Amino acid sequence: MIDSKIEIAIGDALVAFSEYSSFDATQLTEVFGEVFESDEDFLTKVDELDEVFDDNPEIEVLREVFFDLLLINFFSADVKKLEDDYLETAEWEDIEEQTLDRGTELLNLLLYLNECEDEDIEPELEDYLKEFLLVDEDEFQDEYRIYEPVIANQILIDSPPAEINKVAVSLPDDSEVKELFYPMMCFFQNIESTEESRKNIADHAVSPDFDMAVYDILQAFN
Repeated sequence: MIDSKIEIAIGDALVAFSEYSSFDATQLTEVFGEVFESDEDFLTKVDELDEVFDDNPEIEVLREVFFDLLLINFFSADVKKLEDDYLETAEWEDIEEQTLDRGTELLNLLLYLNECEDEDIEPELEDYLKEFLLVDEDEFQDEYRIYEPVIANQILIDSPPAEINKVAVSLPDDSEVKELFYPMMCFFQNIESTEESRKNIADHAVSPDFDMAVYDILQAFN
């Protein structure tokens, strides 16, 4: 099964990547659709996803982002075929353990956007940090550490993409939000994208193919 929102996000991401790359990733839309729609178990679908990326190294930068989408799809669609308490079983705990090093912080942001839709509220960076990630709470200091570059640069929400770019490229390579910093901040600045704002974001992107793919995934979820 595939969630309709995720199907749109996959298509939009591949179109955006192709727009700013010499590789036409849209030719893989159907292949990815087959992986996401498969009735196989989650780990088998992860293997199938990885096989697509192994066969198409031109889109390697999207591998972990698409893992996030596969996991969101599992929560949104696949889990409906399983028992109600499946996510509390030893089997799922083992899957989590095996995939502990996979994915990115995009997963949390997509979960937040789904929650915003459920509660009919408009996404805001401060709300995401304080109410969803709970970065101000003592027991969530891991989240604070991960998002410290975002917390320290919230003022960029009122700055042009060129300024967001400057901070993004200056982040240390070991920052867990380095790659996502630019598209994430631009998204919260432009919740409802226009053709003009999207072009401005693309013109100042750190890695246009990746940044715009992520940006359009976020737009698809909003």
